[in-house]
Amino acid sequence: MRHGKKGRALGRTTEHKEALLRNMAMSLFRHGRIETTTAKAKELRPFAEKLITLAKRGDLHSKRLAARHIQDRDVLVRLFDQIGPVFSERAGGYTRILKTGSRKGDGAETALIELVTRPEAAVTAAAAAK
Repeated sequence: MRHGKKGRALGRTTEHKEALLRNMAMSLFRHGRIETTTAKAKELRPFAEKLITLAKRGDLHSKRLAARHIQDRDVLVRLFDQIGPVFSERAGGYTRILKTGSRKGDGAETALIELVTRPEAAVTAAAAAK
C-alpha cells in the first residue's frame, strides 16, 4: 500500500528533504529565481506557493506558521512585506518552472524556478506609476 507516499523522495530521508525544501524556498524568495533539477523544482513549487499564500494573508498567525519553515528573518520580512503584497490580487500560480536542458556533469534535467512577478519590478513599476 502507498499510504502517505505523496511527492518525490529525491533520494533523501524525510528530514533531509524538508531541510532541502526550506533552504531552496529561502533562496527563491531571496533571489527571485534559482536553477535546480526539474524534480526538485517540481517539489519546491507547492511548498513555496503555500508560503506565499500565508504571506498574502499577512496576519500574525500566518507569519508564525511561515516562520516554522523560513528561519532567516530577513527573508521572512521580505516574504511578508514585498512578495505577499505583489501577489495579493493573484489567486495562485505564483511560480513558473522553465526547463533549461541537461546538466553537463551527470546529465540531470535542470530547470529554472522563478516567481511569476518579480517583487523588485513590481515595486519599481508602482513607483513609476505615481
